[in-house]
Amino acid sequence: MSEREGEGQPFRLGRRTFMAGVVAAALASACSGDDDGGDSGEAASNRSTSTAPADLPPLPDNLPAELFALGVASGDPLPDSVILWARIVADPQSTDGGVGAAPIPVGWEVATDESFADVVASGGAAADAALAHAVHVDATGLDADTWYWYRFTVGDRVSPVGRARTAPAADADVDRLRFAFASCQNRQDGLWTAHPHLADEDVDLVVFLGDYIYEEETEDGSAQPYVSPAPVDLATYRQRWGEYRADPALQAAHHARPWVVTWDDHEVANDYAADQPDEGGAAGDATTDEWLTRRAAAYQAYYEHMPLRLDPPDSPDYRINRSVGWGRLAQFFVLDGRQHRSNQECADTAVIASAGPVCEEAEADDRTMLGDEQELWLGDALADSEATWNVIANQTVVSATPFALDVVNLDQWDGYPAARRRLVDDLRDVANPVVITGDIHVAGVASVTDDPDDPESDPVAVELIGTSLSSAFSASLVPIVEATVSELANVHYVEASSRGYVVCELTADELRAEFRYVDTVDEIESAIETGATWVVQAGDPTPRPA
Repeated sequence: MSEREGEGQPFRLGRRTFMAGVVAAALASACSGDDDGGDSGEAASNRSTSTAPADLPPLPDNLPAELFALGVASGDPLPDSVILWARIVADPQSTDGGVGAAPIPVGWEVATDESFADVVASGGAAADAALAHAVHVDATGLDADTWYWYRFTVGDRVSPVGRARTAPAADADVDRLRFAFASCQNRQDGLWTAHPHLADEDVDLVVFLGDYIYEEETEDGSAQPYVSPAPVDLATYRQRWGEYRADPALQAAHHARPWVVTWDDHEVANDYAADQPDEGGAAGDATTDEWLTRRAAAYQAYYEHMPLRLDPPDSPDYRINRSVGWGRLAQFFVLDGRQHRSNQECADTAVIASAGPVCEEAEADDRTMLGDEQELWLGDALADSEATWNVIANQTVVSATPFALDVVNLDQWDGYPAARRRLVDDLRDVANPVVITGDIHVAGVASVTDDPDDPESDPVAVELIGTSLSSAFSASLVPIVEATVSELANVHYVEASSRGYVVCELTADELRAEFRYVDTVDEIESAIETGATWVVQAGDPTPRPA
């Protein structure tokens, strides 16, 4: 539930409350008075300490006053814990973050109240330069299905206050889950007018489906020209991540609730596939070794800036697919559709970019989108799930969506027909499968069909496709896509002009999806409205407009 007993209103954390939280945290820290955060009685017994104080490094001299320039975040909630994230950084564009190379002791606290009078978990962690002074704290021993406040400290410096929550118990009968999903926030394409609204939504968590950063060169005249160089190594990926994470509106969306995240291509390089960069992109002439070195750097920077329940990567190979449960009501299956996929085929028949007819090579049975190991994991996990709703958090469009005669986007599942047939085989006997998708900068509702190559066959799962937060869709293609794709038998809704995100509400009986669109990404602030609402009844995968 999004409202906790004893609270009058759902939690809201927008731009103004973000700054108020900083002040509140500083006042609370000044009043706490003792090293254990004021714990006593039952609260103290629920303490979780990640590192004993004696094991922490000494506080370096001459640290800057500002150490939390990128805010804080939480993610990957379990019934008894949640991951808390911070990166100790003063200047995200400097090679050492403006804090030097020495390890830094970081304190953290979790409380049941915003004033931190009731601290229920606390501890310390060492922020090391090898991981850009990022810390990932597993705050354990928490109550299930409960909202908490959290903060970090370095000496007398106090972070902004974030709000996190735990998931319901695995066997809990949950009445309702509200979550938002979003993707594709290219800073150069538009202002982030959606993020303040996302921060204020009454949702339990945010699922981010990739393209959190973009790796492109700075373009003159863009909405938000980059100050960081185009990333090619660990130092420059950290700079690009720092530029994105420094935005106060994005920070506010993280401060408001936990996120569950995965990546797509732009966190590394456009349209890459496993150990192959996009041949037409900036990394296209790299050797395999050079490319894997770059991929390893990108993956490490991703870990350093996201609230992941994972160990840090130590190679170019980094498994991020995982599941997140929400009682008996829902199970999320978070996919990685980039690291393990076969390379895109049919370049010789492409009409534009990665679009063209499916060639014979693309039809091969051994071609994969997820890789053998991830395919097996997903099939087994789906078969074992007892959840009412099974949500596939996926990057690229699964449903068959040719947009001109037999021309398809070869980077989507349309370009991997054998892999898609295997996916549908796994979905057929699953209770209420739902695919949520990003990447394409277009909003839509479609059916994944029993014969995925035949859009007129029976539906197996609904696919909800979210538009981008800011990334552009070519204006010249809008009328073509809306006119052609909307005529497909398995496509129920398409909107190619708007930017925003999707809010979903799940109950035991239905899924309700609201497509939320901002008026503009060209001005600093924008109103938002619900452009469409679609409903799926439990037991019937056919979506219907509300």
